[in-house]
Amino acid sequence: MSGPSPDAAGAVREAYGAMWSERVKAFRVASADGTDLERYVAPVVLSVFEEELARLKKDGMVIRGDLGHEPEVSLADAGAGPPRATVEDCVDLSKWQPLDITTGWPLPLPGDQPLRHAATATLERGDGGRWTVTAYVPHRSRAC
Repeated sequence: MSGPSPDAAGAVREAYGAMWSERVKAFRVASADGTDLERYVAPVVLSVFEEELARLKKDGMVIRGDLGHEPEVSLADAGAGPPRATVEDCVDLSKWQPLDITTGWPLPLPGDQPLRHAATATLERGDGGRWTVTAYVPHRSRAC
């Protein structure tokens, strides 16, 4: 991996941020309906996100609040297939609040997870020039 050019790194950061913006919308209602998640993530990633949202809905939960990030972008050698980038992020859940769908009462975050945990995303730039998240791995046991 090499240092990203400012333009490419900015485009990757923008796509990653847009994915999170749409994901936060989905968490607020425990559903991807009405979001543009499919625009920013590959089908395999969307499937994982939808499973997570289905669990929230089954558990009678939605999530409100702000989510913090500290994404660092690195780009792969563009000569080896489609342009790829890796985002190493520190996801900050300290202002994130699960709520009971029925009562609106606050629920605790999982106790086995740090409020700030690492995550890794892989993005690829498609033929149309748009960056898409092709893999997303939260490292919930790894504090940052």
